[in-house]
Amino acid sequence: MGGPGDPPEGTPEGGPGGAEDEYRSVVFDESFVRAARLQESSAVERMADRAPAVRRRPPLRRGLTRQVLVLALLIAVAFGTAIYMGVRQPYGSAQVRRSVAALRMTVVPLAPRGEVPGAADPEKLFAHSPAAPFDVGAEGIPLPASRSTAHFSDSQVTTALTTVKDYIVRSSLHPGVLAGREVRPVRALVDSEQLDQFDRSLAHPAADGRHAPTGWMVRIDPARARLADDRIRVFGTLRTTEADAATLEVFADHTFVYAVRPAAAPHAAASLFTVRRELTFHLDRDDLRTRQVQLIASYVQAGPLACADDSSAYLRPLLAGQEAATGGPAGTDPYDTDSPPSLCGTLATGAQPRV
Repeated sequence: MGGPGDPPEGTPEGGPGGAEDEYRSVVFDESFVRAARLQESSAVERMADRAPAVRRRPPLRRGLTRQVLVLALLIAVAFGTAIYMGVRQPYGSAQVRRSVAALRMTVVPLAPRGEVPGAADPEKLFAHSPAAPFDVGAEGIPLPASRSTAHFSDSQVTTALTTVKDYIVRSSLHPGVLAGREVRPVRALVDSEQLDQFDRSLAHPAADGRHAPTGWMVRIDPARARLADDRIRVFGTLRTTEADAATLEVFADHTFVYAVRPAAAPHAAASLFTVRRELTFHLDRDDLRTRQVQLIASYVQAGPLACADDSSAYLRPLLAGQEAATGGPAGTDPYDTDSPPSLCGTLATGAQPRV
């Protein structure tokens, strides 16, 4: 007896296990029907006049697969990254920055042979001195023609030269720096890795070849002298080369001539004070970007000065009518290998104005 769901005549031939099993392989599933290009019209559509029995279905619009979209996105990101890195580092791959060397400095006082000549008019002193043909101020620091190097473009060399000139102007011509009132204009141009040495030089000046503020900038002792003329005479040169593939090196050699008077007697006779600075700078790509410098070596000659005076914190010029006291520079300890020798020179007579 059949179950409640079976037909009265028993299981038809098309049922499970029936004769239709042999046609199962040719039965079209729903996806096949949906993909068919021809579609039979419905009964209602066939009742219409001249309605075709079948019609062609529009082609299916298949979207891009997820894998194709992901691949396209990855290609776009890689291409964009390559362009960005090429713009930011146009001259080779980024390199790990090496440590910045500490500044080595030497300050040599130049003592006069006799009295320091003076005059009421600073212009008269300049006109009768070797500084007569010098330019005034920053005009005396011309930029040389810039040319590209093996690893740096013309614009990068120009940036290096202008940054060094800016440092020289601020550290040798800025009125506040010269008077010992300001250091920020100079400090702002010092590479960040040298700021600790710069700050220690100001906090604890020492003639140890590393911590003399006068190695970083020209500072005239405000208790001793003041400028008698703000038209400072300057002459010198700049020269650029490559220290290595990642660093530009700039050599600066300039002579500055200042007219000074006693700080306590603004109407006293003026005299000339001469400072020659030979500076070596390094600038890597980070310095070119931030427009800062690494001051590597500083060699300073200044006079007229007394050899016995400490010139590390301030330069204390001898003024009109004064003579250098007898005695040499501070003693040098040959057993102290970390201390440079104390140096002093003689200011040539021809370097003084003839008045």
